[in-house]
Amino acid sequence: MNEMNDRWLSVKEDCSYMGVSSDPVSRWVATHAKPVHRMGRLWKFKISEIEAWVKVGGASRKQQKDDK
Repeated sequence: MNEMNDRWLSVKEDCSYMGVSSDPVSRWVATHAKPVHRMGRLWKFKISEIEAWVKVGGASRKQQKDDK
């Protein structure tokens, strides 16, 4: 992926990019299941990290008992 296309996404942009609501994204961040970086008070997602995480099945893993 070219560096210009591998930009940082906000939570809202990440939800739109993945086609999901903020609920699963919040759960993934809370359980440290999804790669995320904190910048001040904001959470930011790198497109290349999101795609790699999805490719290894990160988005399809079953939730832990604590997340139900």
